Amino acid sequence: MSVKILIKRKVTDESMPGLEFLLRNLRSLTIHQKGYISGESLISVEEKNLSLVISSWKTLEDWQKWFSSTERLAIQNQIDHLLGEPTHYEIYQNI
Repeated sequence: MSVKILIKRKVTDESMPGLEFLLRNLRSLTIHQKGYISGESLISVEEKNLSLVISSWKTLEDWQKWFSSTERLAIQNQIDHLLGEPTHYEIYQNI
């Protein structure tokens, strides 16, 4: 059963260029992962400091494997350091 991952981050004007660079790097790795379907990066219209990535995966197991991978974690740690707080994840499945 496919899943969608909502990845939420709080950003500042100063951190936005660095975040965009890191997200592009992360996406370039993600598209080659087993089970990856698609991804989309958004900024809230109402809360300019809220970034949302919606990532679609064929199975929860595919997402979990990518989530735990050392290559993803290396970039994710840079993102959390840049933003000064951890990224928030929510997992949803199709019904």
